[in-house]
Amino acid sequence: MRNIIRKPWLLLLSALFIFSGMGPATPVMAGGRIDHSLFAGLLEKYVVAGKVDYTGFKSEEATLNSYLDVLAKIDPGQLSRDEQFAFYANAYNAWTIKLILSGYPGVQSIKDLGSLFKSPWKKKIARINGKVMTLDHIEHAILRPQFKDPRVHFAINCAAKSCPPLSSTPFTGTKLDVQLDGLTRAFVNDPKNNYLKGNTLYVSAIFKWFKTDFKNGIVDFFLKYSQGDFNTRLQAVGNDVNIRYLDYDWSLNEK
Repeated sequence: MRNIIRKPWLLLLSALFIFSGMGPATPVMAGGRIDHSLFAGLLEKYVVAGKVDYTGFKSEEATLNSYLDVLAKIDPGQLSRDEQFAFYANAYNAWTIKLILSGYPGVQSIKDLGSLFKSPWKKKIARINGKVMTLDHIEHAILRPQFKDPRVHFAINCAAKSCPPLSSTPFTGTKLDVQLDGLTRAFVNDPKNNYLKGNTLYVSAIFKWFKTDFKNGIVDFFLKYSQGDFNTRLQAVGNDVNIRYLDYDWSLNEK
């Protein structure tokens, strides 16, 4: 008898729950876009000119965790191509920060978080759509082969000083091309990373490690993205250019 009395109340409560919007919020907004606002707030506060305030991130690690929970609930296969790229690039960067925080402040380099038998990029840490994957998997099994866009190397951040700077805004599908172009041009034209001396083009080791991603060659890529005097001098050198790769500084990109 008690169950019979309760049943109408249960039905009423269920109806109120459904129609009042009290259910769990979906991380995917109208138009198939992802809500990256939690990550945007953290990046705006704790990333300045590519330098990362890990102490600040540590103080708001709960917010970062909430954002990672948002990413974990998303099925990337339901997103548009640009939203997928943005999703995986943001996931890579956010999980890299989380990895650094796992040992911070006792971390001088991301490599400190690896071991003799396993690099930090091979740790299964990233929760995505019911799976737990490595940073290497996101980069080498998804972003590089599926999207075939060399600008990815200037979007994802490895927490090292020689790595292309971490963007202070998250990627979004609607602005992706502009964001990727801006980050690529900024890195290519920064003389700390690449420069021309005589007939020798000194470039980041990134261009050696991922040479096959630059389909038309490294020089062609630099001719496309270099600007001003750098571009003029590079054109003047023409086919006589030699390429040298710079040493990579794996020190932490902290503020």
